[in-house]
Amino acid sequence: MTPELKQRIEDILKSDRIVVFMKGTKLMPQCGFSNNVVQILNTIGVPFQTFDVLSDYDIRQGIKEYSNWPTIPQVYVNGEFIGGSDIMIEMYQTGELQQMIEVALAS
Repeated sequence: MTPELKQRIEDILKSDRIVVFMKGTKLMPQCGFSNNVVQILNTIGVPFQTFDVLSDYDIRQGIKEYSNWPTIPQVYVNGEFIGGSDIMIEMYQTGELQQMIEVALAS
């Protein structure tokens, strides 16, 4: 990954406390996994930013290398990689996600 691409990703991560790299936007998810993540975050009721990886091939490939995670969507809280759709669903069902986000937003 080029230093420029890494910097672009880090700038996106700094744009909000919760950032989702996904296919589509929060208003128009373009895949079921991305939609799952949007629905979970909307249900929790927290503000979040999305980045449409379909609009930028470099970011789409680069974010996978950045996180060392092969799939999209990818959720970050305070710049820290949390996981994809399956992990978000599991964390939401156990209540762990809500607690983690509450702590992250309070800091």
